[in-house]
Amino acid sequence: MEKTRYNQKDIAVVGLMIALVFIGTFYFKIPTAFGYTHLGDCMIILATCLLGTKKGAIAGALGAGLADFIGGYTAWVLPTMAFKAAWVLVMGFIAFKLFKNFKYNLWIGAIIGGLVHIALYTLIKIPMFGLAYALSTLLTLSLQTLSGIILGNILYGLMKNKIRLEAV
Repeated sequence: MEKTRYNQKDIAVVGLMIALVFIGTFYFKIPTAFGYTHLGDCMIILATCLLGTKKGAIAGALGAGLADFIGGYTAWVLPTMAFKAAWVLVMGFIAFKLFKNFKYNLWIGAIIGGLVHIALYTLIKIPMFGLAYALSTLLTLSLQTLSGIILGNILYGLMKNKIRLEAV
């Protein structure tokens, strides 16, 4: 089993990305009929592009989970943490393992991971609130996920030559 060591810089950078995910989720939210949609997902994509799979999953799970907890959506804390981490793990596997030499690897990984994200949230809503509710939120969830993918990848494209961080 490989042991991962994190230095002070890693901890600080992951902490900053946790904060950005939290801010994007908690403060930049748009109310909808069934809750809210937010900009936190683009920060999760950005974190994954900049920091890699493991650190991106930590930043996404903790930042989004903290936003749900502080926002009073306590029933969603654990599912949110699991689903955001799953999105990043799928994205990272596809982008950094399967298609690591392909030009659009981050886009493909984010889209396929985003489909997993949408499916997981929709599936958990069925036992929690019923099929009608789960299906009625599918459009806003899909738009939030898609906008997160687009904005996150655009931000990364603008930043990748300016910031030197290792993505592993």
